[in-house]
Amino acid sequence: MKDFNPDFKKIVCYNIRKYRKESGMSVMQVSEIIGVTPEYFKRIESINDPRKNCSLTLLYKLSILFRKNLDDFFIEDEIINTKKEKTTISQ
Repeated sequence: MKDFNPDFKKIVCYNIRKYRKESGMSVMQVSEIIGVTPEYFKRIESINDPRKNCSLTLLYKLSILFRKNLDDFFIEDEIINTKKEKTTISQ
């Protein structure tokens, strides 16, 4: 599986946060609409939280809320690539 990106969870988390901010919604508003606690949603949005776990059901709800296709959440943004390079260089 040469196209498998082991950082896909970070990409999804980054995009969830990006789409939430684009929508102008707060963590509290989104968490209330999709039926999770704000703390849980913050963990899902956090790229560096190892406890994060976003189910397919939750991702589907977010895709409806943000009017995005499911595959939009897996698109790697240039910003993530820049952050990755900085992290790699600084280590």
